[in-house]
Amino acid sequence: MTVIKKRRQKMFISVLPGEQVEVVIAEEGKVNEYYVEMVHQAKTKGNIYKGYIHNIDNGLQAAFINYGAERNGFLQIDEVHPEYYMGSPATKKGQRFPLMQKVLKPGQEVLVQVVKEPTGKKGAFLTSYLSLPGRSFVYTVGRSQMGVSRKIENEKERTRLKKALESFETTEGVGLIARTAAVGQSKAALERDYKYLNRLWTDIRSNAQSEKAPVIVYEELGLAARAVRDYLSTDVTEVYVDDKETFEQVRQFVKLAFPRKNNLVKLHEDHDLSLLERFNLVKQVQEIYSREASMPSGGRLVFDATEALTAVDINSGKIGGERNFQKMALKTNVEAAREIARQLRLRDIGGQVVIDFIEMKNPKDCREVEKVMRAEMKNDRARTDVSRISSFGLMELVRQRLGSSAIAISTEPCPCCKGTGIRRNLEWQALQALKSIHREMHKPGDEVVEYLCEEELAIYLLNHKRKILAELEETYGKEIHVDIEFEYDE
Repeated sequence: MTVIKKRRQKMFISVLPGEQVEVVIAEEGKVNEYYVEMVHQAKTKGNIYKGYIHNIDNGLQAAFINYGAERNGFLQIDEVHPEYYMGSPATKKGQRFPLMQKVLKPGQEVLVQVVKEPTGKKGAFLTSYLSLPGRSFVYTVGRSQMGVSRKIENEKERTRLKKALESFETTEGVGLIARTAAVGQSKAALERDYKYLNRLWTDIRSNAQSEKAPVIVYEELGLAARAVRDYLSTDVTEVYVDDKETFEQVRQFVKLAFPRKNNLVKLHEDHDLSLLERFNLVKQVQEIYSREASMPSGGRLVFDATEALTAVDINSGKIGGERNFQKMALKTNVEAAREIARQLRLRDIGGQVVIDFIEMKNPKDCREVEKVMRAEMKNDRARTDVSRISSFGLMELVRQRLGSSAIAISTEPCPCCKGTGIRRNLEWQALQALKSIHREMHKPGDEVVEYLCEEELAIYLLNHKRKILAELEETYGKEIHVDIEFEYDE
């Protein structure tokens, strides 16, 4: 008989009032999940808006929705609920959806929810199939299915939850999906959550009818409240909060969700050490922002994001001897698979990911690495799909992005390299500067030619190109002043 070891996790909620919230979930001192939200960059994913169709793109079969954001949102035809169709559209054989321009019109009002945050120059991805997450259920509007999360694997518990769902008197067009937090909850607790979500939807619908588009009609909870609602499970043995007001809110929620766990939530009041410093988590959190991540054996993972995908390279460190190479390659790849799965969660890397494993000639070793990767990805809250390792040693996987990652909301393109990750070296910059100075020396008039540049380049010109500058001065009979360009705040 296999004994399943109970996981013992700790949750840390660090709050800078009015500015930032950080949530860390750690297991045995190792950070497994990290979320951060800045107030000025508050997430819109999950928010529901009353918007209107700004225009329809016939080629894309999508509508651009003005819902009050800086950029219009993107609504595809397959995300449009039939209740918004005008009339009874005809579809050709083999056509799943009618032509958007036949069933919708510019100016038409729609209730939409943000599925994917705006990124770069792209607007938010929207849907008119709405969903409201609760503690035990996800309440769906427009899809009337009753179901149980695939992550609940215990058949006895699945059957119990299905029976509970069938006993609820739901309105037409409303569905319920039992979340993992529903496991072990009494029928009364499940019914309470359903009734709360039902009241919430009634309020949202009433709000939407009385407000003029574009307007927000439902705003998702802040990170601290979401973390407790979505991530607090029976595996979490302690919750630490460093803000008194947030501590009280979390404690009240825990009283309802876990009435027997009176001492689950603890207030961190040490002013000498921050919450993350106290539990030695700072270094692990900082590593999230690095291009590289270290492995216990000494190897390194290198993450490179492109427009289309994220590439992960595995540097094994020292593998000595041809005889031990395959054995060490398997060991390193297995270790890498575990760490990559963890890093994908921490960095919230979404979309397509390509992993370049160390070459393994034995197909059995490849299957072992694939097995480990799939097992580790099961712990991910996001939807994932993992492929097999190809003959080139590459594994492809697809991961759902849960929101704006910590890296995305806290970084910006480098002013030196303009986001490329590299910049022109000082010799090249100096040659361009000399070209510019040369052109200015040719111009009649001023006896002094002033060249403004950054301090680093100015020092390089004066140290390495002084002879050329002197020759230019002598040739043209003008003085050259290389000055540092300062930026002043207005």
